[in-house]
Amino acid sequence: MIRMSLIEGVRDGTAASRAEEAKFDAAARDENFPVASRLLAPALRGRVMAFYRFARAADDAADDPRASPEARQARLDVLEGGLRGARGDGAGAALRRALAEGRAPRDAAALREAAGLMPAFRRDAAGGTACADWDDLMGYCRSSAASVGRVLLALHGEGQAARAPSDALCAALQVLNHLQDMGGDHRLLGRRYLPGDWMAEAGARDAELGAPSLSPALARVVARTLDGVDALLAEAAPLPGRIAARGLRGQAAATLWLARRLTARLRRGDPLAARVALSRLDFARAALAGLWAAAR
Repeated sequence: MIRMSLIEGVRDGTAASRAEEAKFDAAARDENFPVASRLLAPALRGRVMAFYRFARAADDAADDPRASPEARQARLDVLEGGLRGARGDGAGAALRRALAEGRAPRDAAALREAAGLMPAFRRDAAGGTACADWDDLMGYCRSSAASVGRVLLALHGEGQAARAPSDALCAALQVLNHLQDMGGDHRLLGRRYLPGDWMAEAGARDAELGAPSLSPALARVVARTLDGVDALLAEAAPLPGRIAARGLRGQAAATLWLARRLTARLRRGDPLAARVALSRLDFARAALAGLWAAAR
C-alpha cells in the first residue's frame, strides 16, 4: 500500500486537469506527504501528475478488497503493459506518453524507476502480505516507496548523492503510513507490515491488530518500529542539501518536517483507537520550512 498526496494540488490550467484535481484531492485528504506540490517546477508538474495517476491506479488495483488476487494481478498487467509500451491504454501508457516514450535520458530513467514499483504492487495484490522482519519490510519499501523518490530525482536530473537519503526518507514515510493504517490493513486486506520477529519477541499476535486499541505487547512493537523510523530520518537528514533543484529541495525539507512531526504524534497516540494524523498547522509549518529551504 503506497501513500502519496498532493499538497495544494497541481494546476496546469486545462479543463480536464481541473476536473481530475477534485478527485485526486479527495483521495489524498487523509494522506501526509507531497508528491507534486507548487514548489516543483511548472514544466515538470504534468509528468509528476502522470506518475501520481499511474501509482494511484496501481495502488487501487492491488488494494481492491472486493477483487480476487487473480483479478488484481490482471489489472496490474494492464498498467505494466502500458508502462512498457505493450499497450496503448491505461495510466501506465499515459505515463509513458507523458515522458515522451522515454527518449530523453531523464525521462528514460524516470520510466525505469516507475517500473520499480511493480514488485511491491504484485506482492500486495497476491494477498496476505506479512513482513518477516525489518529487512523484509525495508525490501518492500525499496520498491513501494524508494521508487517514488527516485522518479522525482530522475525527472529533476539529480545526482547519485541524493539517492541514499531519498531512499531512507521514502522508507520512513512508508513505514509511518503503515503504522497509521495498521488496523485497516489487517481487517480489510489481511496484511501486517510490522516485523514478524519483533511481534514474536514482544508476545504480540496478528489478531491484536484488529482490536480497538493497542495491547501492551503491540505498543512495544510500534515503539520499536518508530525507533527504526527515527534511524531512517537521521539517514535522510542530508537530503535537502544534496538536491540542486530549488523546488524539489524545498519539498524534501517540508516532507522531512512532516515525517518527524508524524513520528512524534504516533509515539503519543494509538493508531488502533483513532487515526493519528497531521494538522493544518503542521502542514503550514512544513510549507514554511520548505520555502526556507528552497530559498537558500
